[in-house]
Amino acid sequence: MRFADPYLLLLFLLLPPWIYIYLRRRRQAMAIIFPSLDAIREISPPAGARLAHLPFILRMLAVALFITALARPQTGAGMQEIKTQGIDIMLALDTSTSMDIMDMAPSRIEAAKSAMLRFIGNRKNDRIGLIIFAGTSFTKCPLTLDYGVLASFIKPVTSGMVEDGTAIGMAIANGVNRLKDSKAKSRIIVLLTDGMNNRGLIDPMTATELAAGEKIKVYTIGVGSRGLFYVQMDHPVFGRQTVPVQSDIDDELLKKIAAKTGGAYFAAKDERELARIYEAIDRLEKSELKSKIYYEYTEQFAPFAMLGLLLISVEALVSKKILRSLPE
Repeated sequence: MRFADPYLLLLFLLLPPWIYIYLRRRRQAMAIIFPSLDAIREISPPAGARLAHLPFILRMLAVALFITALARPQTGAGMQEIKTQGIDIMLALDTSTSMDIMDMAPSRIEAAKSAMLRFIGNRKNDRIGLIIFAGTSFTKCPLTLDYGVLASFIKPVTSGMVEDGTAIGMAIANGVNRLKDSKAKSRIIVLLTDGMNNRGLIDPMTATELAAGEKIKVYTIGVGSRGLFYVQMDHPVFGRQTVPVQSDIDDELLKKIAAKTGGAYFAAKDERELARIYEAIDRLEKSELKSKIYYEYTEQFAPFAMLGLLLISVEALVSKKILRSLPE
């Protein structure tokens, strides 16, 4: 709980003098009525005397509640500016047909997704987004600190979500577009592919020049082995079929992209190597980010004010009805 107007709580400082004046006046009144108390020491006080202070006590409690209500107690949390150490990362995942090849368990694309999920699970203060690409590229999840949401976008990714092919240049350009306005000191693209660039409107090296110009590092990962493999595909007429797929990785292109941008190239032929690659990337430099989180406050003054009014009503009842009806 917080108070919207906490300075009004200073009114509580008026209560001790008020109580002191009240007690002093009561003592003075008793001294006038009874110059000597020796004669009445054995007399039991009447019921009215025992309850004499009750109206004042109720009044003090009511005033305390009114002061609390005036200070506007609120629940919830306000806007916070959290400074964290992190980097901005766009993960680019190849979803072409060849990513269904099962030279990694259970397949290249599933191994890549598992490695990505472990990677984001180890991050704490980095904004991470997801790009998927094949014959073209699009952003699946923008930069976010909500890793649960990001994971929910990664898990259902499959090949065939984008027209087939490998548009490496488009994936890099998309990542640059997402990162160019970022204020993070370190901005990187982690591009994972198992193929050679054969589609897209933007040449990979042209996109790499854009990344270098924006000081965005590109870490490239080539997955799988070269050769002819067979994968299961759904044919619109003949249903599920096993078809041959040629796997060729353009290592030289991936190395040039990484070198031009200050990143690094990694090759992974199995899921263990792939996991180690993401662990290496996990040790990147950190930079300070600011993330603003907004919440709404809920006003809680009403219960205090209502209880104060109730106590005032009880005080009036005690003073005018109960005390006056009791024997003196």
